[in-house]
Amino acid sequence: MKNEETIKDILDAIGGEDNIKNFEYCATRLRFILKDNSKVSKEKAENVTGSKGYFYNTGQHQFIFGTGKVNEVHAEFKQYIKMDDKESAEDTGFKDDVYSNLNPVQKVVRTLADILIPLIPALVTTGLLMGLRGLLLELGVEFSPLMLSLFQMLTDTAFAFLPVLIAYSATKKFGGNPIIGIVVGLMMVAPQLPNAWAVAGGDAEAITVSLLGLNIPIVGYQGSIIPAIVAGYLVAKIEKFLRTFVPQIIDLVVTPFITLTVTIFLMLFVLGPITHTLEVVVSDFIVMLVQAPLGIGYILFGALQQLLVITGLHHSLGIIELQLLADTGKNILNPLMTASMAGQFGAAISAAFIMKTKLKRTNAISSSTSTLFGITEPLLFGVNLRSMRIFGAGMLGGAVGGLVTYIFKLSATGMGITFIPGLLLYTNSFASMLQYLVVIASAFIAAFLAVKVQSKQISHQIN
Repeated sequence: MKNEETIKDILDAIGGEDNIKNFEYCATRLRFILKDNSKVSKEKAENVTGSKGYFYNTGQHQFIFGTGKVNEVHAEFKQYIKMDDKESAEDTGFKDDVYSNLNPVQKVVRTLADILIPLIPALVTTGLLMGLRGLLLELGVEFSPLMLSLFQMLTDTAFAFLPVLIAYSATKKFGGNPIIGIVVGLMMVAPQLPNAWAVAGGDAEAITVSLLGLNIPIVGYQGSIIPAIVAGYLVAKIEKFLRTFVPQIIDLVVTPFITLTVTIFLMLFVLGPITHTLEVVVSDFIVMLVQAPLGIGYILFGALQQLLVITGLHHSLGIIELQLLADTGKNILNPLMTASMAGQFGAAISAAFIMKTKLKRTNAISSSTSTLFGITEPLLFGVNLRSMRIFGAGMLGGAVGGLVTYIFKLSATGMGITFIPGLLLYTNSFASMLQYLVVIASAFIAAFLAVKVQSKQISHQIN
């Protein structure tokens, strides 16, 4: 067994096999929920063979191995402790165990992430197609009306029917029938309702309906996110409630009929207008903060975004990115996220050159490479957080990258990918691609130099 020493080190660090309550793996980390956390040896956990770092968060002991390697370790770990191959983390209730260890804010963020993450491949593809269309136009390619319509179909469909995708994912997340969620989502963007974008642009008018003495404006929910999540939640909860007393013989007809009718009524006349207004207010407020005068918002976001990654709250940014893309077709947060990553990457690489032993230097560089593809946890927990001077230098680099982003007024055409893969979201023009690379370079260089000037102080901490 290739990773037997690693597995033995992990078991020794966490108090043995009998102390494991549950475990699973993600893109970079092997994660454990234990019966007794007092049996963990932090010193041993931080020195597991082959691990690039260890940290404890939201009730989970997490060992960082990096992409690819973590799959290999997880597979051998299951084999080593003789877990049934058919027994998955889902079977053993890992997510339930995780949720039980989260505070209310973390539960909300995790729920949003569970809803939005399955949609990212489709949204990334849409963003790439938008960039491709922009690049072809930049190269002087002329589209016939038919070709332009086909391209618009490829780039606009996902956002035009975004509530359908989200209602489906939310209904599935909350335990309802996802097909009913799809139907509710389709009703929210039905052509019989005034198109939300047309109403906002002044090309159409909302339908006004009088209900209980109130005049309620009715429009479609194109590009809306929060209302679709609420709709999915309603579908699941109403469906579960009805099944507690509806006889099975009529359940097939009665339960979906009442679920659909009640949900769409509440969304059109009560909860929909309220949640959509709230969504717009929150989105506008966040954009206002980011776009504060003199680039202050850009600078702070570039400096601090990786703090959200440490706490796990960075998943909440996805909903803001989606709203920005749905409302404006531009994502101002994507280049700022990359700037923040590039700053920490520059600090880590500079720190690696200060390390005296070849093994430490190699491990630091190895931990940092996943950052190039948008995954920073190995770098953060394996290198930068070992010295606040290194992490602070990374924050400075992110701030510089944020300022450069502000100067360029740079934004992406999509979401879900950053750093090197994120370059694909800037193919709408050669200028955008070049500016994106300058943002990365400026953040990297600033952080690299910031560590360099503190090399003596940092050397004492990491050697």
